[in-house]
Amino acid sequence: MIPRPYHLFLGDVADEPHAKTAFGIRDWLPDEAVGQARLPGCGVDLGLDELTPAEAVARGARSMLIGVAPVGGQLPPAWVPSLLAALEAGLDLVSGLHTRLADIPELAAAAARLDRRLHDVRRPDREFPVASGRKRSGKRLLTVGTDCALGKKYAALAIARALRAAGIAADFRATGQTGIMIAGQGVAIDAVVADFIAGAAETLSPDAADDHWDVIEGQGALFHPAYAGVTLGLLHGSQPDALVLCHDPLRTTVSAYPDYPLPSLATAMERYVEAARLTNPAARFVGVSFNTSRMQPQAAADLMAQVEAEHGLPCFDPLRSDLGALVERVRAL
Repeated sequence: MIPRPYHLFLGDVADEPHAKTAFGIRDWLPDEAVGQARLPGCGVDLGLDELTPAEAVARGARSMLIGVAPVGGQLPPAWVPSLLAALEAGLDLVSGLHTRLADIPELAAAAARLDRRLHDVRRPDREFPVASGRKRSGKRLLTVGTDCALGKKYAALAIARALRAAGIAADFRATGQTGIMIAGQGVAIDAVVADFIAGAAETLSPDAADDHWDVIEGQGALFHPAYAGVTLGLLHGSQPDALVLCHDPLRTTVSAYPDYPLPSLATAMERYVEAARLTNPAARFVGVSFNTSRMQPQAAADLMAQVEAEHGLPCFDPLRSDLGALVERVRAL
């Protein structure tokens, strides 16, 4: 188990989408976020107290968590002194990056000397089989997106919570580093060898009672030039009965890939259903989740009303909206 509470390290990240891990902890485990640490040039502020590692320890922190997910999941050398300072202050280190903390000699040596632990969440702790394609008992909902870093995890967490509140048996199934840190378990799908991604998704969501829902956190996007592969493997292995499309209405191109325009909602839903029906011919969309964090409430409400009318699907923001209509759509399946 990873020791909590967390001291959240933001490094020198320039924009919020690349700090999604830190925001996820702040929003879904607020009592476990003691403070934040930033390097010069950091353009993100979580609204938490700015603390040194020693100050964070004095407030009860037990681990420094790297709250940044840069492109490629690499750990910049400029961050290492701050991480060493955290170890010296008595904190464990927690990372969801592809670069493993244990592979950085300075950190490995300091952790051994200080009897501190290095937690590499993105490192699979087991092997997975090739997917069987066998239809499993129970029901599954998968969140998918028009792009990365726009709310698939938030939507899945909110849906699982809303289903449970309505008396429907449901579990959140984490597939990324932040989701694992929140849920305490899961599979970092993008760290699985490509041949076994669908098999890992099958393992993550095994046979269950007929009325039980696994709400599976989506990854990547079919329309992303770098990460479409993990999306497709997760889609096939999840065998979703229900899909929820996640979208940022103010985003027009793939994040960090300005030459790639985002698809329309209609095109996105068509492509996802086509792909999902390889392993579940009954797959269908049951809702649309919008990230409206940068929109005025009335503009967001107008947009969702328009999309509901156009597509006949309940629309919501996982942090702002009531999910009652979506729950009833899921209950009817």
